[in-house]
Amino acid sequence: MTRIFNNPSEFAEEALAGFCDVHANLVRPVPGGAVRRHRPGHPKVAVLAGGGSGHYPAFAGLIGTGLADGAVVGNIFTSPSAQQAYSVAKAADSGAGVVFTYGNYAGDVMNFGMASERLAAEGVQVENVLVTDDIASAPPSEADKRRGIAGDFTVFKIMGAAAEAGADLANVVRLGRKANDVTRTIGSAFAGCTFPGAESPLFTLTDGQMGLGLGIHGEPGLHDTDLPSARELGQELVARVLSEAPHNAGKRIAVILNGLGSTKHEELFVLWGTVAPLLRAAGYTLVMPEVGELVTSLDMAGVSLTITWLDAELEPLWVAPAETPAYRRGNAPREAGAPGTEEASDGGTPSDVFVATDDSREYASRCVAAIGAAQSSLHDAEERLGRLDAIAGDGDHGRGMVRGVDAAAAAAVSALDQGAGAGDVLAAAGDAWADKAGGTSGVLWGAGLRAFGETIGNASAPAAAELADGVTAFANRIIQLGKAETGDKTMVDALLPFASAFGRGVAEGVAPGRAWQGAAGNAAAAAEATADLLPLKGRARPLAAKSLGTPDPGATSLAMVFAVMGPHFTGTAAENGGGTVPPAAAPAGAE
Repeated sequence: MTRIFNNPSEFAEEALAGFCDVHANLVRPVPGGAVRRHRPGHPKVAVLAGGGSGHYPAFAGLIGTGLADGAVVGNIFTSPSAQQAYSVAKAADSGAGVVFTYGNYAGDVMNFGMASERLAAEGVQVENVLVTDDIASAPPSEADKRRGIAGDFTVFKIMGAAAEAGADLANVVRLGRKANDVTRTIGSAFAGCTFPGAESPLFTLTDGQMGLGLGIHGEPGLHDTDLPSARELGQELVARVLSEAPHNAGKRIAVILNGLGSTKHEELFVLWGTVAPLLRAAGYTLVMPEVGELVTSLDMAGVSLTITWLDAELEPLWVAPAETPAYRRGNAPREAGAPGTEEASDGGTPSDVFVATDDSREYASRCVAAIGAAQSSLHDAEERLGRLDAIAGDGDHGRGMVRGVDAAAAAAVSALDQGAGAGDVLAAAGDAWADKAGGTSGVLWGAGLRAFGETIGNASAPAAAELADGVTAFANRIIQLGKAETGDKTMVDALLPFASAFGRGVAEGVAPGRAWQGAAGNAAAAAEATADLLPLKGRARPLAAKSLGTPDPGATSLAMVFAVMGPHFTGTAAENGGGTVPPAAAPAGAE
């Protein structure tokens, strides 16, 4: 993935545009993703698959009759934003409701959940079906914490067929959850994948080694082992999946042997030569098995085995016809509805008319400068943050933060130019950050900045206590959304020490600049200390042991950003509070 690209940060958008052009007879682009070219002739449930880019044919390649009605497409390995999910749902809804279906990742859960709340408030029937098929990512007792990997395809296929047959929203959801409950996947990796423009893969394996229990976002396997023969690999994969056969499961199964990106079909066929006989010897009947690439991970070399245990209700949906750009089965009926029209709006609101005092507008310029300082710092640290994230995650944190802060900086400048006060500038920056960054960090930073802005408002430049209230609102909103606690190895481990130290310093009468600088020191120390923690949240959790000794990238970036924002945020506050910003200070409360 390092050879054909223009601007690496625009790779996902350009790939989606090219895909929609090639397959214009079946799909059409809409803000946030793509939907079917033709609208249904009568109301039907819209099944909307979603997630980050880099998994083709998932997710956009599965749009079409008998499968998905649309796909919400984020940046590479990054959850789409809530705005993207909302926009695609509005374009696909035909009056019978929509259901988002996606892998169980924190960013997807947050963003699709927020979009669902917005749709429900507008009267749209909306549901969510999460896929949790990866048996390597959590034990059976914690199945609700498992990741969604290649089992996505089986669940999507069954839901799409049910919706095509006229099932109502409740039954499409029920069948999707039923399919997920009887789907199991295990994967292995032989080599890591490489982001467009990156100089090296997200992870490497020693020659002659294999990573067992891989993710589909460039995460390495849960543990490394000697590279086996095809026969030994097939035996390992089959044994692990069958060991988790559902209770009272039948003997008819859907099987997917999935290539992760650069594993050739011929290699998969060799492996199938072991997998299929083993399954038949165990008494199973293989119902229309699939061998090929269905859920990939850029150019990763690897393979996964998925089994779904079928019954009289699920099997007809698994074998039902489908026609999409990347997948065809049987003779799916041609869509009879009218062609959809190109979307001219992403569902956002028109330009606002801002009301603010001159003092607030003057402070808003400081807010713009603060975001600009964060932008410069994050661009400088993009590669380092990506490397930290690749240790136990998907390596996208640096790129995601850069996308977010770039969008925030542009939105802040635009709002300031239109006469916005400080609160509206920060809120606009937050909304843009969440929309363009996507992922967990995107929605958290976006929501935090909006809460900060709503707290300080547009009536005046904030005094020290009001600035402390804004920081507290930022922290509270992030904790409310992310549900993380101190010790979970997330951005919260740096955020709470900062908020506590700054609030305490202001309450004790410390000059705002000095209090902020001291709090930033506390945040930096806390971020560094996360190297001693095991992650309990997010994509790094399944690879917790591998992250030991490495600071959390989210905590690191937060400490970095808050440090450079401080001189700008505290300039006016320091004047209001009667203090000045010193050149250096010990952490607040330190001797």
